[in-house]
Amino acid sequence: MRILGLRVSDGASVELDVNQADDSPITLYDGPIESDLNTSLGPLPPATRLYGRVWTGGPQVVIRYYEAHPPDRDTIPICAMARLARGQMKKRPESKPGTAILEFSTAGVFVVDSFR
Repeated sequence: MRILGLRVSDGASVELDVNQADDSPITLYDGPIESDLNTSLGPLPPATRLYGRVWTGGPQVVIRYYEAHPPDRDTIPICAMARLARGQMKKRPESKPGTAILEFSTAGVFVVDSFR
């Protein structure tokens, strides 16, 4: 992350699922996810695609990002997570196993030093 000039806790806004942009609510599934930066994350401009994985097993969704693909460069590895304050990543009660219904299509994405 230092090569990109990013520090732990650097953040930006992200559209969680490019296929459900601006929808409300959205449904996420366990497995791969493709997201889209709405704002710059250090040297990564808006419209950078983020690739990662979704876990829906707990009371709230966990999204970890492993790769970023800026519009004008090759894919690069990253270590980041999607987050929202005040429990807004919590699944709605009608979520079925393996899925998570979320109220919002956007979240914050934050650089982390490792996944725990």
